[in-house]
Amino acid sequence: MLTLRVYQRDAIDALYRYFEQNTGNPLVILPTASGKSFVMATFIKEAIQLYPDTRILVVTHVRELISQNFAELINLWPEAPAGIYSAGMNQRDTDAQVLFCGIQSVHKRAYDIQRADLVLVDEAHLIPRKSDTMYQRFLEDLKRINPYMKIIGLTATPYRLDSGLLHEGKDALFDDIAFEMPVRDLVEQGFLCPLISKLTDTQLDVTGVGSRGGEFIPGQLEAAVDLDPVTQAAVNEILAFGQDRRSWLIFCSGVSHASHVRDAVQERGISCACIFGDTPKEERDQIIAAFKRGEIRALSAMNVLTTGFNAPQVDLIAMLRPTKSTGLYVQIAGRGMRLAPNKSDCLVLDFAGNVARHGPIDRVQPKKAPAEGGGGAPIKVCPNCNTINPAAEKFCIQCNYAFPPPEIKLDPTATTQEILTTGKPEWVPVHEISYHFHEKPGKPLSMRVEYQSGLLQYREWVCFEHDGFARKRAERWWTRRASLGMPVPDTVEQAMEQIHALKVPSSIAVRNSGQWVEVVDAKFDRGAIRG
Repeated sequence: MLTLRVYQRDAIDALYRYFEQNTGNPLVILPTASGKSFVMATFIKEAIQLYPDTRILVVTHVRELISQNFAELINLWPEAPAGIYSAGMNQRDTDAQVLFCGIQSVHKRAYDIQRADLVLVDEAHLIPRKSDTMYQRFLEDLKRINPYMKIIGLTATPYRLDSGLLHEGKDALFDDIAFEMPVRDLVEQGFLCPLISKLTDTQLDVTGVGSRGGEFIPGQLEAAVDLDPVTQAAVNEILAFGQDRRSWLIFCSGVSHASHVRDAVQERGISCACIFGDTPKEERDQIIAAFKRGEIRALSAMNVLTTGFNAPQVDLIAMLRPTKSTGLYVQIAGRGMRLAPNKSDCLVLDFAGNVARHGPIDRVQPKKAPAEGGGGAPIKVCPNCNTINPAAEKFCIQCNYAFPPPEIKLDPTATTQEILTTGKPEWVPVHEISYHFHEKPGKPLSMRVEYQSGLLQYREWVCFEHDGFARKRAERWWTRRASLGMPVPDTVEQAMEQIHALKVPSSIAVRNSGQWVEVVDAKFDRGAIRG
């Protein structure tokens, strides 16, 4: 019988606390491979046991996720009153108390399904901000049927390329984050497999590739990437780095590109298959099953395998798809973070410059959505007649000059930036410590702790008045410094009244996280205590 990990229990409890104190729609942020389906299943079972009349819908966009989430609930609770509405699975149950739905199948069926009290949206980052979409129309119809319905979003990446964070800005569907579990913490606790990256000589130069909606224009991107000399060079490197790796995923920039990569891999005697968005269901299932059994060593993919794909043995990921989407980048990297026997890490080969573009996956900083009307459209000037053309044009609109595709370069100075921060700390002595109230507009009060080490100062923030993971971390921080019997404060003010009784560390461990330095450990006279 599976049991909840501590952070999984914390995520569920955070939802209960959120609904006790708030009236909005919360997000739960759990990294890829952290057991999101099990968290949902346990929450559903508990919610119905506590409130037997509750009607729950679980909505997502991928058939594999519908099947996976349904199976997780039945495995936990065999007698669960659950059903499926998915055309792709040939099931159209409308009456089940817990209904697992594919949005493509149900977006016009709200009045057939009728009342829902809770809607859990898996992969919530795929809900567009615009009102005239399948998700928004479906949820609005359900709201008309039951105005008190609540929506819970679950995702590993709480942001969209076109509109920023899911709970911020105009027309945001979600109101706040109820719980968030950092990737770095799960790696350190042994629940996720670490990622490592190696320097590759081959780097794709996307200079001149236009953007649309904040992402590279697909046709231009594939024209820039799908050149045989580059494909051959990249595949040679994949083979060199992957000779001791048993299971490879290669993410490509187009259908033709993926086919050419597959052919190049096969020419070198390695079994490889292709999967696209329109690969027939039976064929896709057969390929994935063979890959999981180890009969196929490599998969080259286009627009698939970034969500709802569970192959723990993957130990090499090759990114041949440049992307401006932070969420897509994190989802791709996350395919290698599941634990498996005889797997100590997953190697990420970034030919696409994504690590340099977005940073390590545990430190990404998604850009806010651009203001409407900001920035000019990308252009290019015809060298034959000097006419200004939209960047997407292949031929000059005035003289029909054929623009050459963007040039691909082999860059021997490829980035050495880490795909996942190493987490190696440096110990420094503590000569002085001070505590301060810290206010941030729109956020609960926190306590700022300042450590003086020689001429350097280090800071950490202890969030007694926050919810979810931040509160749990504050509780651990306090109990490991307080005397026996001292309760954890509910407020910063209560904490400040008792700081004189706290143990003072003799040294702290600090880690450079790119944009700031964080405090990760503390040593007291009796040994090391995690902060």
